[in-house]
Amino acid sequence: MRVQLLEAAIDGINMQETVKKISSFIEKGDKPKSVVTLNPEYLYRAQSERSWLDLVNNADLVTPDGAGIVWACKMAGTPVPERVTGIDLMLNLMPLAEKHGWGVYLLGAAPGVAEEAAANLKKQYLALNIVGAHHGYFPPAEEQEVVAQIAAAKPHLLFVALGMPRQEQFIAKYKEQMQVPVSMGVGGSLDVIAGRVQRVSPWLQKLQLEWLGRLIKEPHRWRRQLVLPKFAALVIKRYVLKI
Repeated sequence: MRVQLLEAAIDGINMQETVKKISSFIEKGDKPKSVVTLNPEYLYRAQSERSWLDLVNNADLVTPDGAGIVWACKMAGTPVPERVTGIDLMLNLMPLAEKHGWGVYLLGAAPGVAEEAAANLKKQYLALNIVGAHHGYFPPAEEQEVVAQIAAAKPHLLFVALGMPRQEQFIAKYKEQMQVPVSMGVGGSLDVIAGRVQRVSPWLQKLQLEWLGRLIKEPHRWRRQLVLPKFAALVIKRYVLKI
């Protein structure tokens, strides 16, 4: 079931159902699919950037990445079961990738990070088939070369960590050329999996205060976090006050 929030279509399914849906995309393999993990910052900025909103609505699967999106859906009268973050979804797909022999490609982050993330995943999933890794610090002039490398590797899952909206733009622009069954933007996930950035404690995640933990660990993010109260105000204005 898809719900509408601030003109964005979001899939109202839980983690288990999301993993199952992605698995079906790979098994069918009829055409390349894209997955967007939508957070409040992106959706707020998309209100003034129509092309950003189109990237969401043209995706094959959109997950509520963050407590803010889950809260907003509830305020809009169209609740979703739970948040499905990019990193959690990625990690939940790893056992299936290992079991079924799906090829995995990691793209993004600083030089060396994707390779470190790949090595750490292989330590946990010994039979995992990682078919390639490439950093995200490539100029536009080298995009075609990167795309060609991905296409040649023939992965089943492509995880793109270029930050929003660049990762969504990259996937939308090249998914037909790459012919990867499922491509998904994962933000800073590779830094976490590589061990370069420590994820906040599980109790903060459980309390849906991961944004606060990230702000404490990375105080330079404070300007980005200013979007959150603006997003909340927009949701209240639209769905509670109805003005």
